[in-house]
Amino acid sequence: MISNLDYITLQHLWWVICSVVGALFLFLTFVQGGQTLLWQVAKTDLEKSLVVTSLGRKWEMPFTTLVLFGGALFAAFPKFYATSFGGAYWVWMLILFSFIIQAVSYEYRKKQNNLLGSGVYELFLFINGSVGVLLIGAAVGTFYTGSNFTLDLYNRVTWDYTLLGFNLRGLEAAFSLFNLSLGIFLVFNARYLGALYLLNSIDFSSTPDLELKLRKNVWASFLIALPFLLYVFVSILFMKGIHIDDTGMVSMASGKYLSNLLSMPYFLVMLVTGIVLVLYGVLVSSFKGSFKGIWFSGLGCVLVGLVVLCLPAFNHTPFYPSKLDLQSSLTIFNASSSKYTLTIMTYVAIGIPFVLAYVAYVWKLMDSKKLTVDEVTNEESY
Repeated sequence: MISNLDYITLQHLWWVICSVVGALFLFLTFVQGGQTLLWQVAKTDLEKSLVVTSLGRKWEMPFTTLVLFGGALFAAFPKFYATSFGGAYWVWMLILFSFIIQAVSYEYRKKQNNLLGSGVYELFLFINGSVGVLLIGAAVGTFYTGSNFTLDLYNRVTWDYTLLGFNLRGLEAAFSLFNLSLGIFLVFNARYLGALYLLNSIDFSSTPDLELKLRKNVWASFLIALPFLLYVFVSILFMKGIHIDDTGMVSMASGKYLSNLLSMPYFLVMLVTGIVLVLYGVLVSSFKGSFKGIWFSGLGCVLVGLVVLCLPAFNHTPFYPSKLDLQSSLTIFNASSSKYTLTIMTYVAIGIPFVLAYVAYVWKLMDSKKLTVDEVTNEESY
């Protein structure tokens, strides 16, 4: 029974739940990735309508999932929410702004006599898919590299990083090579996921050139993403981390994340399985003419994302290190809600599988028939 779960188990459980939501969001960034491909693969108004309409059917899903991720973190780990979303608010405000202009673009891109013109709204979509995703990657990178904050006895946040007298409030995360590499990887990861999704959702009988360009972009985006992915994983395996022993003593530890990975072999299995699935989906779509690569690469992306989000939180590791004061670093133990709150939330979370089943059912209905030229010419498109 849920009521019999101890406090530590609940804390671990809710970090896993939040990580699953975050990993699903990484998969759903195929919408953002597809947006960055718009100008490359769509050379005619018809091709643009096909791409934007296909992505427009799913554009709400990544934004809703991102909001759910933030809401789950707020409820389960309020101290982290207050520290990151409060202290590093410039990063999160820019991310939010990129999603606002995305929503506006899908609403007004094809409106007659719109003020800015379709080209400006397409630029907004590109910004959301590039800058927005890059900043999200940089924010996730701080789970490993840490941030410039301290907490006082009353848990008030002080953020101390200035440039030319301006407190960057989290924007300094993009200046870290590790964080920047993770962000760039996520941008190109989203691009090949976007191309894979478009291959799966569009009927190319009238636009064979569009199919060919998408297949080329799958392989090209994957090749560009690969060196950044390798750098991120090599860095994770060899970077120093923070270890907290049973007495609460905080110390720096070499190869901390490698130690975490080896001490939790199920994460290692998930990581290898995820990488293999991503590679298989890319290869069969690029060279074998498959239209189903999105499901293999998408599942692989979820598995890899889950490992990346869980690795810095377990095995006595702070998931949000402080560069200025090690004692201010946040763990799933000192940042979580009370046992009562987590218990109530766990009862509510029992309904999550039913929600996911409903989403999968609606998705299947929406994509049961591929998007055709007739649909975008005879009906109102995005």
